[in-house]
Amino acid sequence: MDMKTRVSGALKDAMRAKEMGRVSTLRLINAAIKDREIAMRGDAAEGEPAEIRDGDVLSILGKMVKQRQESARAYEEGGRLELAEEERKEIKVIEEFLPRQLDDEESEKAVDAAIAETGAESIRDMGKVMAALKAKYTGQMDFGQVGPMVKDRLS
Repeated sequence: MDMKTRVSGALKDAMRAKEMGRVSTLRLINAAIKDREIAMRGDAAEGEPAEIRDGDVLSILGKMVKQRQESARAYEEGGRLELAEEERKEIKVIEEFLPRQLDDEESEKAVDAAIAETGAESIRDMGKVMAALKAKYTGQMDFGQVGPMVKDRLS
């Protein structure tokens, strides 16, 4: 079952169970997916269907989690703990659809494997390594943290 279908099914279940907090978060996810689909329609070649892939949905979900983490941090700094807690609840709902995150050791192994796979030798090859990692591990690692790791290994 594709990600879009899973989200729609979860929304229907949450509506039946009258879990309004969950419903609103799932609606936000659906809206983000539809926005991306609309944007893809404009970019697609004529006569070519613009379908969203699971990788695109994982990318959307990852961005949504990151936005909410930043918002929660800002709310905490501003003393708005109830709003920070709401953001964390949304994060939990979104993370249900994301694959398990790799820990530091697994990320290091993945970086080493990507460097070997691409034959990267210098910092100029960093883009190749990051592209290989994004192809395999979208939604499973924070590329903001992995980037410096790749840079250190190639320097």
